[in-house]
Amino acid sequence: MSFRISYAPPADDTLAKMGDGDTFRDRMAVTLGVEPYGHGSTAVKGEHDRREATVAGAIVLYYVSGSVLTVTVVRLVPLP
Repeated sequence: MSFRISYAPPADDTLAKMGDGDTFRDRMAVTLGVEPYGHGSTAVKGEHDRREATVAGAIVLYYVSGSVLTVTVVRLVPLP
């Protein structure tokens, strides 16, 4: 099962500034897009669907909506 990945405006702005944005999108598709609760992700503040993970050199804060199979990235923090 594959999840659609969407980016909230702040995350989309950060993604546009990343030099390897296409690589990042590809890595998101094969990691969190396939298993949003996997890939070493952790629940944030005890909320199962509010998650944090590191993907392709960036910390990703995202929400999972299982009913519509969507991962919504709300914040990206590229690591130096």
